Amino acid sequence: MVEEIKKGDVVGRKSYNTDVYFKVKDLYEKKGRKYAFLKGLYLRLCADAPLDDLVKIDPGEIANCLRDITIKNTEHMSRIFARRERERELFLSRAVQVQVNYGDQNKQNKQNKPTNNQNKVTGFDVPGSVLHIDGDGDYLDICLATYRQLSIPADGYNIQEEKQPEVLEDLLKKHRPDILVLTGHDGYVKGTKDFTDINNYFASKYFVEAVKIARQYEKSKDDLVIFAGACQSHYEAILSAGANFASSPKRVMIHAYDPVFVVEKISYTSIYDPIPIKDVISGTITGLDGIGGMETRGKYRLGLPKSAY
Repeated sequence: MVEEIKKGDVVGRKSYNTDVYFKVKDLYEKKGRKYAFLKGLYLRLCADAPLDDLVKIDPGEIANCLRDITIKNTEHMSRIFARRERERELFLSRAVQVQVNYGDQNKQNKQNKPTNNQNKVTGFDVPGSVLHIDGDGDYLDICLATYRQLSIPADGYNIQEEKQPEVLEDLLKKHRPDILVLTGHDGYVKGTKDFTDINNYFASKYFVEAVKIARQYEKSKDDLVIFAGACQSHYEAILSAGANFASSPKRVMIHAYDPVFVVEKISYTSIYDPIPIKDVISGTITGLDGIGGMETRGKYRLGLPKSAY
């Protein structure tokens, strides 16, 4: 007896060897055949599939998948904190050296070495702020929790992809972020051969429209940094609309955490430094196949000294 597929079930597609786990978001009928509309459980992908091609995933397998993802995420977070510590020491040493040079102008200190007291100067972080608009509430919650772990100030809204262009300008005026993230779920229609036609994608046209609105609000790619897209999105069209970073160059699936890791690098790189593209992409789980973009300046500012109060 075939097990009944219901809304909310976690399933895989038999025709794809259950390579991706999906949650059933809706059921419908077309030409006498029953279908399900699917959204990726851990990947930003949406798809349609006939019910007879679906199989329910055992809870144990779902737990194993979640464990593997958690391990990958923890490894990425550890690398981020280690990198930040190295960069912060460099920022502080630069700031202290400037202070020493200024204080010793008349003393002609040849070595320009900071004193013990100057070595103890501590600073405070002012990272770039984020407005994250996500078509998936579960993914938004994951991203906001990760922003908090990474000490990135962020405001988030769960808004369906097709509605994002309608609300974007008001939200930009309300929050005035340094970084804008527009994401959710996407994918191209099964059987698509023309990957240049944006009408062959589920949500790419909405991301493109929203990016254009954001660029009307703020033209400069340095003043407002934009990441937009999801799994298999129309990368070229999103970049042409004005995004700094987008998915997906090779139309592959991207991970739920990828937008956060792109944002983190921007948020914690000094405003004086352009960020090499490879440095941004190397911090993601998917890599260059799934994320691409252009050189962009960081949004981080170091403050000195840290108040005792």
